[in-house]
Amino acid sequence: MQVTETLSEGLKHEFKISVPASDLDAKAGAKLVDLKDKVRINGFRPGKVPVSHLKKVYGRSVMAETIDQTIRDTNTQLFSERGFRLATEPKITMPTEQKDVEELLSGKTDLTYTVAIEVVPAIALADFKTFQVEKPVADVSDADVDEAIKRIADSNRTYADKGDGAKAASGDRVTINFKGSINGEVFEGGTGEGIQVVIGSNTFIPGFEEQLIGIGANETRTLKVTFPKNYMNDKLAGQPAEFETTATLIEAPQDLAIDDEFAKSLGLESLDKLKEAARERLTAEFATATRQRVKRALLDRLDEAHRFEAPPSLVDEEFNLMWNSVKAEMDSAGKTFADEDTTEDKAKEEYRKIADRRVRLGLVLSEIGEKNKITVTDDEVGRAVIERARSMPGREKEVWDYYRNNAQALAQLRAPIYEDKVVDFILELANVTEKKVSREDLYKDDDAEKTAA
Repeated sequence: MQVTETLSEGLKHEFKISVPASDLDAKAGAKLVDLKDKVRINGFRPGKVPVSHLKKVYGRSVMAETIDQTIRDTNTQLFSERGFRLATEPKITMPTEQKDVEELLSGKTDLTYTVAIEVVPAIALADFKTFQVEKPVADVSDADVDEAIKRIADSNRTYADKGDGAKAASGDRVTINFKGSINGEVFEGGTGEGIQVVIGSNTFIPGFEEQLIGIGANETRTLKVTFPKNYMNDKLAGQPAEFETTATLIEAPQDLAIDDEFAKSLGLESLDKLKEAARERLTAEFATATRQRVKRALLDRLDEAHRFEAPPSLVDEEFNLMWNSVKAEMDSAGKTFADEDTTEDKAKEEYRKIADRRVRLGLVLSEIGEKNKITVTDDEVGRAVIERARSMPGREKEVWDYYRNNAQALAQLRAPIYEDKVVDFILELANVTEKKVSREDLYKDDDAEKTAA
């Protein structure tokens, strides 16, 4: 075997490899001898078929298999000897001329091909014991608990008929029948009967609820609105519309006593038990927010400590995924880059930086996990599948079957588990200090998550 490196440019390498025809012939011959005891050919007893006859019948297919196996084995040996970790699948270039292919399959010529690769650079890991990580922690206050219970009460609030002659006010619930039209034409999905609207809930198209203020039972109004540019139905997005609307019932919200009886209506023993449950839920939510902040800070620290050239093809792949998503969202919303106070070129530059960061962090986390033998067990993945199934009541079997029959979906579940285990490993070594913060400060910069790996 002869190997000649024809390109070495950064993380990109290319080799020209030549394997003598005699080597291929010997390997193909061994395969044919092995085949002799496995095939049945009319006119020959089992195991007595001459190799020369087998070569006439199976020679080309066996040589094709031999060539394929030789390329895989040769590449594996080459990459192993040079300590290469591939960033992408190798690109193999073979002879394509019919004459060359025929001579190769008939064993008359050497196997000559080129292999182009892109490798992962050597990563010198930082000393994680030198990392300083701040852990923001917020206590759940009595006011937080009261606010959470008030939200629960609001969602369970009852309404009562305001009576004859009453007019709708903000906060009231109005039951309506409506028929929507655009340019005088009724559109699909634009009609409804017995629909309940709480004025001020902002659950309907902007401007719709406000125009119901002052309406009375059995009164009909024409409400004029414009569908948002990012409306889920592209045919309606940005379109002005009119809704002929009749109110059939005007109801006012009733005072709801937050007491033991209210707690019992929710299946709890007492108001104290409701407060206890609310506090536990908020504590879990705060812990999740703290975890996100700490992880984000750690990823920032990893990014600062590991500066190296990321494999261009991986960056391109990550960038294209993000950019296609961004473009789709902007097109759906009817927005331009000017609306975002930027240009397409500047936006591309920014997202390419994010893509580069994500790729580098992914490689760093992988390197840390590999060097410290961090793995994800099948049981851990199984528990993640169970959690997914539980989150979709009534569809548990469907979810379970989906993951059981979809290796890629399982890999997508495994990846964040692996990342979290690596993050926990680093945090065990890093110097983590707690800092008491308010609830507002704990949640204030969630937008920064978009740059996290």
